[in-house]
Amino acid sequence: MWRVLLLAAYLAQASGALALELSPEEAAGRRIYLEGVGSANGEISARVGAADTLVPAALMPCANCHGADGRGRPEGGVRPPDITWRRLSLPYGQTQANGRSHGPYDDGALARAVSEGVDPAGNRLDPAMPRFVMSLRDMASLSAYLKRLEDDRDPGVEEGELRLGTLLPTRGPLAEPGHTVAAVLRGALAQVNDAGGIHGRQLKLVVRDPGTSPQATERALDQLLDEDRVFALLAPMVPVLDGELSERIGTAGVPLVGPVARFDEASANPLVFNALPGLREQLFALAGYASSDLGLKQAEALVAYPGDVRQQVLAEDLALRLMDQGWSRVRLLGYDANDTDSVLRHAAKGAQGVFFLGQSEAFARLADQLQAANLSPYLFAASSQVASSALRIPSSFSRRLFLAYPFMPADWTPGGEAALLAIRRSQGLGSQHAVLQVGAYCATVLLSEGLKRAGREVSRDKLVSSLEGLHGFRTGLTPALSFGPGQRTGLAGAYIVTVDLHDRSFRPLGRFIKVDKRF
Repeated sequence: MWRVLLLAAYLAQASGALALELSPEEAAGRRIYLEGVGSANGEISARVGAADTLVPAALMPCANCHGADGRGRPEGGVRPPDITWRRLSLPYGQTQANGRSHGPYDDGALARAVSEGVDPAGNRLDPAMPRFVMSLRDMASLSAYLKRLEDDRDPGVEEGELRLGTLLPTRGPLAEPGHTVAAVLRGALAQVNDAGGIHGRQLKLVVRDPGTSPQATERALDQLLDEDRVFALLAPMVPVLDGELSERIGTAGVPLVGPVARFDEASANPLVFNALPGLREQLFALAGYASSDLGLKQAEALVAYPGDVRQQVLAEDLALRLMDQGWSRVRLLGYDANDTDSVLRHAAKGAQGVFFLGQSEAFARLADQLQAANLSPYLFAASSQVASSALRIPSSFSRRLFLAYPFMPADWTPGGEAALLAIRRSQGLGSQHAVLQVGAYCATVLLSEGLKRAGREVSRDKLVSSLEGLHGFRTGLTPALSFGPGQRTGLAGAYIVTVDLHDRSFRPLGRFIKVDKRF
């Protein structure tokens, strides 16, 4: 008996795995359904409206109205029907809302519906339904795929499990932050799974080390997508590939929630959702504060950045922002982190504000060199980059150093704080890399909410749609997040904190400064 049970379990697992493998005919039908493209890239046409206007089917493939899952998506007052084969082939047929009824579909009835616009009883289908002109081969492929449509889940979606992937360093200078993010992700997902998972599925995290080169990172990403077949990416830390990551996942169609340490404008990719503001938003908030609150007249600014193409682009955008806000002169300094002394002294002369991009040690050296040159401009930087060295800079910069923070402890609710503290205890974490901890936690909460709203029949498209529809969403550790069409950063702006170097304290300066997305 135990052998029978074991064999049954094995076959159940095997059938679940094979459900994603399509025959060549079914794969061709999938492309017709999703893209409106026939075999060998042949064009399929669609007749539209009473005049039978002929247009390429690629402009209106089946999935546009019926959805990638075939269940229909209301649009413009029209409710396309469920065309999954289980529904179409019901032995007792169907009765429509208008009172018309028909028997079950078979291959022939489906071909007539697609090409002539009539149901199995000869009733005319809704006029909004195009009539498609395609070869018999393509029609057979489409029919074959519709019979598998319900089983054709996105990668990573199994009966009792949903796989997520991330890229986090385990070696090199980012190993410790990578360990922190990995621990928070595992702890946050454990909380979700301990509560029963999402729609009966446990969330599994697959972690790959991105290495220290673009080539190694690309290999690790390919492993996540091709070997591990993850459904979505969660809070990856890949600065070495930051500029290309958005493009690569866009090509693969993989949603990404909560990228860590981003420099590029990832929100341009509709698949990338950011719970917290990135460096761009935080630096722009600092620029807004410096321009409006410090009362500087005809001010000059220096934007210092390491010799890195990604940060150079951000530095140039920041310089343009400052000039738009009335700074009389803005200079750019691309510095070598190991040798900035003479170049910095020359570039910083006359600057009333220095905006810094880079890491903590370089920031501390920059402050020392400014003091050695008898210069004491206001300093501006993102806390995620320099907070660890902020209390080590010369006291002459007391209350002249301003840091951007994406959240404040005052934003924390009792529930959110308790959840984060429980994760720290379970994972053996302290309060180190607090911004990364909150970012990783909020990314997990955001993704979990998106999966809940996407439903049991989840797909990547449904996840993106559900995340896009979130407004005023509370993570428990941040101000409310809101997304929408073209809006992929839930929180754009920052709090501004000044540093009192005499009593070694960080002093918040009040409101959350929002920034617009016109940059």
